[in-house]
Amino acid sequence: MTMDKIKQQLRGLLAKLPIDRFRNPPPLVGVMRLDGVIGRSAGPGRQGLSLDSHERAIAKLFDNSQLKAVALIINSPGGSPVQSALIARRIRDLADEKDLPVIAFCEDVAASGGYWLACAADEIFADENSIVGSIGVISAGFGFVDMIERIGIERRVYATGPRKGMLDPFQDEKTEDIDRLRELHEDIFENFKNHVRRCRGDRLLAADETLFTGDIWTGRQAVEVGLIDGLAEMRSEMRKRYGDKVKFQRADVRRGLLGRLRGGMGGRAGVDPDALIGALDDWAQWKRFGL
Repeated sequence: MTMDKIKQQLRGLLAKLPIDRFRNPPPLVGVMRLDGVIGRSAGPGRQGLSLDSHERAIAKLFDNSQLKAVALIINSPGGSPVQSALIARRIRDLADEKDLPVIAFCEDVAASGGYWLACAADEIFADENSIVGSIGVISAGFGFVDMIERIGIERRVYATGPRKGMLDPFQDEKTEDIDRLRELHEDIFENFKNHVRRCRGDRLLAADETLFTGDIWTGRQAVEVGLIDGLAEMRSEMRKRYGDKVKFQRADVRRGLLGRLRGGMGGRAGVDPDALIGALDDWAQWKRFGL
């Protein structure tokens, strides 16, 4: 017998007791935060927002037959399109399997991959000051050609094909490499647009030329163009739908042992170069939206 079956039988037995809170349990809403830059871990002790890091918590989120709905609290400037798609698809698959409504609530930012995640929900809400949108694809890097020449370093690259060293930051940019990168961007961009169209449907109120420019909107503006359904905060909206007695069941992501130890030390163990670079990259992602 599975654990879920055991839980169901236990609830059935409790419901027969002459105790009101067992016979008429309050409505229950599952809650999960999707917070941070989307992608793999950026260094030891730093957990990225990815399917691998969140899959167990997502499964736990839906693993209760008493749930009335699932609420996603999203605060992300984006990141990996692959991880965005994987997380969104897993949430959507479980929502369909359990026949549960999913409502997303955007906090500071639900942009780029963060908005991709929000579109996994049946409805999307935000604060009037939230930043929403940025539907597009971007990549950035640096060029160090002049620097290595000045300090007398010779770059040696051996590859099996002309594309293998594409966009090497220590070599001059090539037009054909840039064109190829743009082709890749356009393919991912089409996938992103199709995801938004499929999830939002006729709720989109503006033309493609407005929605799919990479632009961003405040929460109030996002309602006007149809990217979100309204302005609301999670607890007040759930109480409006399910009553003042609604209860919330959180599904938290467990950090690894190294991450917990690092957090407990308060960062006093010295500067980790990998962690510093990752933190700067995260900072740059947030600063694109003025945060």
